[in-house]
Amino acid sequence: MDNQSSYDSMMGLMASEESRTVDTRTAMSPTERDTSAAVGATETTLEKGPTHTWATRLVVAGIVLSAVNLRPAITSLGALLEEVRDGLGMSGSVAGLLTSVPPLCFAVFGVTAPRLARRFGPAAVVCAGMAAIFTGLLIRPYAGGTAGFLAASALALMGIAVSNVLMPVIVKRWFPDRVGSMTGLYSMVLALGTSLPAAVTVPLTHAMGGNWKPGLAVWAALAAVAVLPWVPLLRAGRERSVPAARPAPASGHAPASARAGEQPPLRITRSRTAWALAVFFGLQATAAYITMGWMPQIFRDAGVSAGTAGLLLAVTMVMGVPLAFVIPRIATRLPHQGPIVLVLGVCGLAGYSGLYLAPADGAWAWALLLGIANCAFPLALTMVGMRARSGPGVAQLSAFAQSTGYLISIPGPLLVGVLYQHSGGWGLPIALMAGLLVPQMAVGFLAGRDRTVEEEAATR
Repeated sequence: MDNQSSYDSMMGLMASEESRTVDTRTAMSPTERDTSAAVGATETTLEKGPTHTWATRLVVAGIVLSAVNLRPAITSLGALLEEVRDGLGMSGSVAGLLTSVPPLCFAVFGVTAPRLARRFGPAAVVCAGMAAIFTGLLIRPYAGGTAGFLAASALALMGIAVSNVLMPVIVKRWFPDRVGSMTGLYSMVLALGTSLPAAVTVPLTHAMGGNWKPGLAVWAALAAVAVLPWVPLLRAGRERSVPAARPAPASGHAPASARAGEQPPLRITRSRTAWALAVFFGLQATAAYITMGWMPQIFRDAGVSAGTAGLLLAVTMVMGVPLAFVIPRIATRLPHQGPIVLVLGVCGLAGYSGLYLAPADGAWAWALLLGIANCAFPLALTMVGMRARSGPGVAQLSAFAQSTGYLISIPGPLLVGVLYQHSGGWGLPIALMAGLLVPQMAVGFLAGRDRTVEEEAATR
């Protein structure tokens, strides 16, 4: 929040999930009004206890600590990839496969999150996800051989995948009238958790004797801490389902799903908005992975020193920290998020144009512009929370958009490498990056329209 008073007001929102009836509609967009009403009517809740403030603070702490653990498994490895390859005797092709494992795991395991959340509750699944990250990060340096390293990495990435999908669900459930603020908070922390390991893993490794194994394993401690806020919530909260009040049909006979207090299944693939959001998510993820993987090499090939190229990448990543907090808050105040999509896209096009025309001369400007463009990620997460009315709808949409999107993002970095190798320069790869921004802007504009996937699925 912007100051202590706004933070305190946020912390006081969740007195109880059983009695979420505060009317905030005058301050919300039409979509937020619909989603807030739906969540208040249908969501799983925390039972009342003698104190409610502690639960709110634990949820906020859980969101923050979980968000900071969603990227260190990836960026800490990138910082020590050469040492890991030498230590495990990895071939170049296996190392290339390793860089493609994160989006693949996000796509494969992310689709299981809604089912797990329905059975165990989203908080329990996120808690288990943090435990999986802790276990995977702790054992992977010592698993013995490439196969063990990959298996332990997959375990950690599985925890990241389900937590990725359920973060918007948890925000929607516990803070339905603060979707923008809370999404901004955890997106900002996620960006910090992306840049921090990239910056400090190598110095930490040197401080611990230069061995890459403890340098990677140390990040497990951060995941262990992230488990702690969820445990008392699970033990004391005792999540339970509160069925929605549904009007009976004129015949007086309610359908079976209504009698059971269940919502009919949402056919998410019938929604054009869901598809637009999935493609938008995939294209922005493609741009992010290309930037993280190849931008330093672009600058180095232009004559920039290796140290400066690393700093330029750090600048690009750090831009996401403040903007990831600001952009979601702006997005939730607008009936249509398409203009934000276009602004971010124009910044990306300007950055790629600069990389093509004068990569070294304007390096810092291009790094800033691309950092702004990469903030399409928190915007996509915010739109996931706004394009569905209910928690189950958010869970389905989040799983569909992220899983489909990460599948879309897998070929991008590999294709850039192929074009670079065969063309001998960066002209074609940069043209590809800029070209992908055009459909990203188009589908993002469609995804930003003020409508819900439930409405679209019901009318098709």
